Amino acid sequence: MSVAPAPLKPEDFARALGVSRETMQRLETYAGLLQKWNRSINLVSRESLIDLWRRHFLDSAQLLAFLPPPPPDRPLRILDLGSGAGFPGMVLAMLGAGEMHLVESDRRKCAFLREVARTTGTQVLVRPQRVEHIEGLRADVVTARALAPLDRLLDYARPLLLHEGVCLFLKGRAVEREISQLPRDPTLRMETFPSRAASDSVILRIGSLAS
Repeated sequence: MSVAPAPLKPEDFARALGVSRETMQRLETYAGLLQKWNRSINLVSRESLIDLWRRHFLDSAQLLAFLPPPPPDRPLRILDLGSGAGFPGMVLAMLGAGEMHLVESDRRKCAFLREVARTTGTQVLVRPQRVEHIEGLRADVVTARALAPLDRLLDYARPLLLHEGVCLFLKGRAVEREISQLPRDPTLRMETFPSRAASDSVILRIGSLAS
């Protein structure tokens, strides 16, 4: 029987990611707001707050290493689907990933995201709508965590990606089954990387998907 690691401390997170003191202050403010709001709004499971720096912040921040370079004439445009409490999108925005669009249909969660952005001075665009209703927007990167099975995520992402765009999905133990159930597509470029936050989770990087 495996023993769970000790909760990750903020200073350990900062050291592992090379995060500046100023950015850490914003992330710690975010963590405080998450714990406060979670008492009245179901943003994340209470159990996960015991190790929130690993379960939520490290889990999100690890995607930074997999982002493509930005275009020469503008910031990288990232679309975070089903943002919920802001993972991974808000964390990536605080780490300077690019132009971040947070898509969330629950208006209470949108209020939380706006409060985090306001309090920490983080530039994000909160979109209070369902993923299926997004129009007039295409992104270089589409991210998602715990939103839907892989086949549905790909259906969501196809009309939202620019040419040569990529998907970055955080997936858990069901990922192999979800991959095996996808229709065969020899053009799809899919890579799997181990998660730094959980031994039973992976990062999926998918390309050649834009419609």
